[in-house]
Amino acid sequence: MKKYLLLVLVPALLFTMLTQAMAEVKPQSFSLSPYIAGYSFLGRDRLETGPAIGLRGGYNFTGHFGLEAALAYINTEGKRNSGIGDSVDAWNYHLDMLYHFLPEGPLVPYLAAGYGGHWRDYNALGEVHRSAFNWGGGVKFFLTEAMALRGDLRHFVMRDEGETYHNLEYGVGLDFLFGGVKPAAAAAAEPAVAPAEEPPLEAPIAAEPEPGRYKYCVTLQGEFDIDKAEIRPEYKDEIAIVGNFMKKYPTTTAVIEGHTDNVGSPEYNLDLSKRRAQSVVDHLVSDYGIDRSRLEARGYGMGRPIAPNTTDEGRQANRRIEAIIDCAFDVKEAEPPNRLCMTLLLDFDSGKAEIKPQYRDEMAKVGEYMQKYPTTTAVIEGHTDNVGGYDYNMKLSQERAENAVNYLVQNFGIERSRLSAKGYGYNRRMAYNSTPEGRAKNRRINAIIDCVITR
Repeated sequence: MKKYLLLVLVPALLFTMLTQAMAEVKPQSFSLSPYIAGYSFLGRDRLETGPAIGLRGGYNFTGHFGLEAALAYINTEGKRNSGIGDSVDAWNYHLDMLYHFLPEGPLVPYLAAGYGGHWRDYNALGEVHRSAFNWGGGVKFFLTEAMALRGDLRHFVMRDEGETYHNLEYGVGLDFLFGGVKPAAAAAAEPAVAPAEEPPLEAPIAAEPEPGRYKYCVTLQGEFDIDKAEIRPEYKDEIAIVGNFMKKYPTTTAVIEGHTDNVGSPEYNLDLSKRRAQSVVDHLVSDYGIDRSRLEARGYGMGRPIAPNTTDEGRQANRRIEAIIDCAFDVKEAEPPNRLCMTLLLDFDSGKAEIKPQYRDEMAKVGEYMQKYPTTTAVIEGHTDNVGGYDYNMKLSQERAENAVNYLVQNFGIERSRLSAKGYGYNRRMAYNSTPEGRAKNRRINAIIDCVITR
C-alpha cells in the first residue's frame, strides 16, 4: 500500500513546486484519474480490508456536471477462521455522475453517484457477481491548470440473493484534464481598455438602484399655486402614498424630486422646483413623523421633461413631484408603485451576452413580479463598462438587454409586447471605470417596471 501511495504522491509534490496556472474544471474537458485506495468489506463478506488500485476516465459537460467511468482492482483475503483463504481477487466497475461545487477555483469539492458491478474470485470456492450502487464525494485540488490532487470516498451498496452488502472505498489519486473550453482572453474578446482619464461622474439618477436594492417610484400629480411652493390641501392625499409607505417600512429612504414645465427662465424654474420638493419633505416630516435624515429634496426645474411642453397637457405632466424610495427589501408584497426599478446581479462572460442558468433567481425578481401584476410593462436596460469602443458597447449592451427580454418571455411566459430592450453602452456610469470594481458595477442590467394597476 505504501508503495502505491508513493507512486501517486511523489509526482504530485514535485508539481506543487510549479507556478499554479488558472485552475478550474473546464467545460467540455476529458479527465483521466489513476488512484490508490483502501477497500473495506463491511458486515457479512468476512473479508479483510485490502489495497485497491484503479483508473477513472470522464468527460465534463460543464464546469459543474461530469460523467465518469471507473475500474478498480482489489486484493484481499479471508478473515481468520472464515475458511475463505488468503488470496481473493475482486474488481469494481461503475459509471458515475459528478457534480462539482465551485468549479472555477483551485479547490473543487464534488458529489458523485453511480451504478455498476462487483466481481470476486474466491479461487477454489468459486466466483461472485453483484450489481452495485455507489455514492459519495471528494475534493480536487488543482496543482496546475491540467492536474489536480484528488481525494475520494465511496459507499458501495450491493444486493445478492436477497441480502444487502456494504463496502467502503477511500483513496487518493491524480486527476489529469485534457482539452476543454478556456476562458476567452479579454484582449481577444474585446478591444483594449479606453484611456484611464475619464470625465467626472455626473450625479446619478435617483431612480438608479444599487445592486440588491429596489427603487419604489411614485409620481405625485398635483397643482401648486403660481410661483408658490405651499402644498394645497387636496394634494395631501397624494403625498400620503409616500408617507404611509415610509412609515410602514422604516428602513426606506427617499429622494423627493421637483420638476416644472418650461414657463419662465431656467434659473427661476430650478429654484421653484427645489422649493416645492422641500415643501413635500417638510410635510412628510411634520405630518408623518418621517425622520429628516431619511429624506432629500432635489430640484431639476425644466431639465427632465416627460412630455412635450408645446401643449397644456404636456406642461401639466411635466409639473410634478417624483418620490424615489430606496428599499433594501423585496417589494413584491408591497402595493405596486407607479414604477419599480431594480438592478439585476448578472455576471456576463467577457464580450458575451448569454444569461447563465445560475442567474434564474435574479431574473425571477422581474418575471415573478410581472406574473403577479399582468398589467405591468417593463424596459430592460443594458449597461457596460468602457472596455472597447463606443459602438461595440452600444451593440453589446443592446444584445444583453434583448437576451434578458427573451429569457423573461421563454422562462416566465411574459408577453413580448409588455417588454422592451434598450442598450446604453457606457453612457450611464455608476462608478469610474479605472478599477475592476468600478467596471463590474457599471456592467449591469436594470429593469424599469411601469405599474398600471387598478387599485
